[in-house]
Amino acid sequence: MYQHNKNKKLHVVGLKTDDEIEDAKFFMRHHQNGKRDELLFLFGINTGLRCSDIVTRTVGEVRTDDHPYVREQKTGKWRKLNLTNLRPKIDEYLAQGAFKDSDYLFQSRKGQNRHLTVNGVYQIMRRLGHEMGRDDLGTHTMRKTFGWAYYQKTKDIATLMEIFNHSSQAITKRYIGLTQDEIDKSLDNFAVGL
Repeated sequence: MYQHNKNKKLHVVGLKTDDEIEDAKFFMRHHQNGKRDELLFLFGINTGLRCSDIVTRTVGEVRTDDHPYVREQKTGKWRKLNLTNLRPKIDEYLAQGAFKDSDYLFQSRKGQNRHLTVNGVYQIMRRLGHEMGRDDLGTHTMRKTFGWAYYQKTKDIATLMEIFNHSSQAITKRYIGLTQDEIDKSLDNFAVGL
């Protein structure tokens, strides 16, 4: 079990490079529950859901529907997911066992049909951080990784703000770790009419 100093606030970041994501997938695959942990990680970085909304997903929600609606626990709002790109990984994961639709997708090892807890995911992410030689990974790492990757591909902070249900673009920029230097660098090769 990996603990951090409770008096020191952990600054959790997202993974910002393909190499970091590939390293994380490698380490996740080699955990005791590697297939579950890797799908959990991929689910998180491809949906942008909060950890509390990931762990409560059921098999029935994702078995055949690439666009399920889920109610976010924190906001109470409904959100439509897009699981199209995750479909092969979900199918591969479900093929390894006899899952019922009522089963949680990310089951805990602590009893019949219990889902991982947010603290359980925190422990997985802290172990991952230890394996990667980092102390800045936590439950928000997956959501921040999604946000960073989405922004890098689209440069659309307004839509990302809506996806995250943030009240301002400034909050979204801060959340994904977008600094003024990175914004300035993105404009270095930007020219119109020149």
